[in-house]
Amino acid sequence: MTLAPFVIALAHVAPTPVDEVPFRIGEDAIIVDTTVNDRKVSLMYDTGFSGAVILSDNIDVGKPTGTMTMTDFVGSFQAKTIAIKSLKIGDKPFDKSDLEVVQQPTEHYTAAYGTHCDGILGFEPFGGKVYQINFEHRKFVFYPDTYDVTTLKPDGVKTFLTKLLPKGINSLQMSAEVSNGQKLYLALDTGNSGYIVTHKDALERVKAWPEGKTADFMGQSMVASGAVNTFNLEMHDMKIFGVPVPKCVVGVIDLPSSQADHDGTVGYEFLHNFNITVDMIRRRVYFENWTGKVVEPESADVGVLAFDDPRVHRMRIVSVTPGSPAEKAGIKRGDELLSVDGQEVAGIGFRRLTALLHGQLGTKVKLDVSREGSLMRYELERAYLVNRP
Repeated sequence: MTLAPFVIALAHVAPTPVDEVPFRIGEDAIIVDTTVNDRKVSLMYDTGFSGAVILSDNIDVGKPTGTMTMTDFVGSFQAKTIAIKSLKIGDKPFDKSDLEVVQQPTEHYTAAYGTHCDGILGFEPFGGKVYQINFEHRKFVFYPDTYDVTTLKPDGVKTFLTKLLPKGINSLQMSAEVSNGQKLYLALDTGNSGYIVTHKDALERVKAWPEGKTADFMGQSMVASGAVNTFNLEMHDMKIFGVPVPKCVVGVIDLPSSQADHDGTVGYEFLHNFNITVDMIRRRVYFENWTGKVVEPESADVGVLAFDDPRVHRMRIVSVTPGSPAEKAGIKRGDELLSVDGQEVAGIGFRRLTALLHGQLGTKVKLDVSREGSLMRYELERAYLVNRP
């Protein structure tokens, strides 16, 4: 009798880490304890920020030593900088050579992320390393430089290995494909709370949005340089960094990108489903889908955008989406939003307010609104304010 040959498949075993640093999860954000110039701070980890650290200007870590030009989705602005003399992420010391703190007059990090936060930790200290953002166990895992992720064998179902584009050492840019096979060039951005943020002209270029078409549901969003017109677009049969995505909702900025070779970013809403190993030495990123999902359930909205108005210490409505439940009910730009489902919203920040306003399609939300001193109460049914090409 002849015995048939057999093969025992060995599971991939990563090398012993050289270090691990725990992090916390805020509202759609990674929060990590950090020490900058001997000052302990909590920072949101943002791979989309190419520098080292951004801190609110009410936190003293030294005297300004220069300035830096900051660039976001749509524009640029100047900010003061302070030399970093010492840096620890968790208990792990990092090379401080040429690293700087950028200071901005921002005091709403804690409100934005739903937990104590003093600023942003950027990608620069992690450059040139092999490390994993382990969402499953909420920690950074640092591996020896000899760990070569190109030896991994992704299965294309749960695991994926993607090559970085030749875009320098301070960003993680890769390609995504739309349904017709054309490519968008997007950065892996843990600081973007959404799924994907891109630009209308980029979608026009890849034939995913008709040139010159106006969105049916147009709103606004907030970026570092200010408020911008945006809309949501339902897209089908994409590949995001090599991962097949049957359907998702993309946030679209109705302005050209601030950089001609950059189409936008892939954010937390997609990324948190994966343990992500970044090998900057070999310019590869390995994705392990630990949740078994690539999208969250569809979210509905009432069509209101509001920000804190420091003059009255209230949330001022700055945009009402045409055709939305809010517009149909008579809510107007300039009204003051007092509460959502009985919860006062003054000072809670844009992200937390957005979370309160969004929910399942057809569910209802109660808003208390003030207009020129008159109180108005509304009960609105959330609608799917998403455009289709």
